[in-house]
Amino acid sequence: MTQAARPATGTATGTTAETIVEARDVTRDFPVAGGVVRALRGVSLALRAGEFVALRGRSGSGKTTLLNVLTGLDDPTGGHVTVLGHDLARMDEAARARLRRASIGMMFQNAHLFPLLTAQENVEVPLRLARAERGPRGRRAREMLERVGLGPRAHHRGLELSGGEQQRVALARALVHRPRFVVADEPTGNLDSMTGRDIVALLRETAHELGIGFLVATHDMTVVSAADRVLRISDGQLAEE
Repeated sequence: MTQAARPATGTATGTTAETIVEARDVTRDFPVAGGVVRALRGVSLALRAGEFVALRGRSGSGKTTLLNVLTGLDDPTGGHVTVLGHDLARMDEAARARLRRASIGMMFQNAHLFPLLTAQENVEVPLRLARAERGPRGRRAREMLERVGLGPRAHHRGLELSGGEQQRVALARALVHRPRFVVADEPTGNLDSMTGRDIVALLRETAHELGIGFLVATHDMTVVSAADRVLRISDGQLAEE
């Protein structure tokens, strides 16, 4: 077992925590003309509830591929991924989509807001897809906007928000369905350093206060410095720093 795959022993606060995501000997191959590119090479890891974990690596090192495999958006060539006790290999795509809607949140470098919808309407999107009723849906969205400090901006359209505000809306949207696991792919990549620090502090606080496991792929040393653990991926191989 590699360091990155060590069993759950505790969070930053020292308390025992549930392992919510586990990968064992995961490989991912992509066929190319005349051969195969191995993007992941025997990757093993365990992510616990309430952990804020940074995933470092150069462009092309396998970060995004790993995030896609851990969330069931892509199938590994070999190995196993378990999310909240569910073996993704034993689930069809419809079942994996239901698991993502119920238990997994996602953030990206670009906030991907609907520019003509308000902040609240953007946050409500996952609940609309889950067919939540209008009243509870609106209340939950407003609660999440308050949590990320954007309550007063709830009725501003996406195109009226700054980059940092848009990422806060994206975080609220990722949290609105009460996920257990959140992946974030370069969430500070388009932000200035001060705004980026604010977003990182908010992500870390959210992980610890709500007991959500965060895995953040990043080049940003602010994320790395704030992380409970740091994983490095290089040429498809994972190690803990």
